[in-house]
Amino acid sequence: MSVEQLDISIKSSKNILLVSHINPDGDTLGSMCGFYWLIKDNYKKTCEMVVVSKIPSVYEFLPQISCAKFIEEYDLSREYDLVINLDVASKDRCSEAQVLFDKAKMTVNIDHHETNTNYADLNIVNPESAATSELIVEIADKLNWKISKTAAECLYVGIMTDTGCFRFSNTTQKTLQTAGKLLSTGVNSAQLYQNCYESNSKDMVLFQSYCVGKSVFLNDDKIAYTIVYKKDLEKFNYNGDDFTDGLTEKLRAVKGVEIAFVVKELSANVSKLSMRSRSKDIVQICTAFTGGGHKLAAGAVIKANPENAVKLVLEEIKNNKLC
Repeated sequence: MSVEQLDISIKSSKNILLVSHINPDGDTLGSMCGFYWLIKDNYKKTCEMVVVSKIPSVYEFLPQISCAKFIEEYDLSREYDLVINLDVASKDRCSEAQVLFDKAKMTVNIDHHETNTNYADLNIVNPESAATSELIVEIADKLNWKISKTAAECLYVGIMTDTGCFRFSNTTQKTLQTAGKLLSTGVNSAQLYQNCYESNSKDMVLFQSYCVGKSVFLNDDKIAYTIVYKKDLEKFNYNGDDFTDGLTEKLRAVKGVEIAFVVKELSANVSKLSMRSRSKDIVQICTAFTGGGHKLAAGAVIKANPENAVKLVLEEIKNNKLC
């Protein structure tokens, strides 16, 4: 891993922008906020942070997240000395912020997705890391950065959420050692867990129960899916949060299910696919729709209405002989 150039770039840059991906999750936000504090604590520099879609309310507790600005607030003609994408597998995943990325004098891509396209001037990508936040701790160790309790809280959230509270198969010995290192700074893991997993609204809980209740099981229950329509969200007082967060995992948790997926209606002819698997390589399914992710957790946007999107996904599963 070449991190010396990252150190040089941070030292020589007068203005730095940190970028998270569209539909942000705990890892991209934890990475962004954690990196903000690492630069502030170790270089005495302040970064800017940009988000390209709504921050889920469960992550509003992250230190300094309130200082992150939405892309609409930025002058897209501005040229930054350094732009760092965090947990962004491909440039299009940072949506409108791609303009600021492309204009930058120096670009960095820090990520753990195996489908990452290595699109920056400096690419620090390790698919073996359970989360981008875990990779950042490794970078910090190599550069002898101090990790404050504040930075550790952010990075711990990233690791915790991308490993499903250390339950998913991407959890390794190194992952647990990294989490332990962060805990040694005084991080309250129980409180962070409550913030992320025990702060859902009643509407979201009832919505997910409804979606699970109308799920479909195929191939001797080896495949499970549910469709989320806009009208479903409206029925349960959708407030802009990602009500589908964790829904795919609930379907995968059913005994016998090998592949679980959720198809969410975005517009009349566009649907969002989220897939999870116990052991099958589903990233090949999502890449067929120009999506990506990991072997057991991937996603894509499909140019079709929900019903047709489901048909296309089932065809790909059959063609790839996954179930």
